[in-house]
Amino acid sequence: MKVLTPRQAKEKIERYCAYQERSHLEVRNKLYTFGLYRNDADEILSNLVTDGFLNEERFARAFAGGKFRMKKWGRVKIVHALEGKGVSRNCIRIALKEIHDDDYTRTLRALLAEKMRSLDAGNVYVRRDQLSKFVIRKGYEADLVWREIQALIPKGTER
Repeated sequence: MKVLTPRQAKEKIERYCAYQERSHLEVRNKLYTFGLYRNDADEILSNLVTDGFLNEERFARAFAGGKFRMKKWGRVKIVHALEGKGVSRNCIRIALKEIHDDDYTRTLRALLAEKMRSLDAGNVYVRRDQLSKFVIRKGYEADLVWREIQALIPKGTER
């Protein structure tokens, strides 16, 4: 790609940020692909924040809410993804408030019920193991998962 001037890069990155919410890290990396020096990239980033094109908290809230609603990710997976995008702990904490406990539990139960229908393992212990691995991989907390699995497949149904 050809090297852009700081002015060209600013115009291009504004369109990039206006299209969808972006993390600071994503934007910084994109600016570097335009061949900008660090000082120029920092100045453009500062202008993007000042002009409202870039807001870490807004990005984190949109990301957390979207991944939960669309992909049914759990909080653990969302936190790891946001950390990977360089989002601060404070913004991650604020973003997780987008996910209400009732919706979270309801979604977990729906995932478990849906997965339960697709399992053919006769052994109750194997079914519990498969269910737990499925939702823990999606980022749900193990203690919550096991509590919901116990409610779905109560003790005494082993035989």
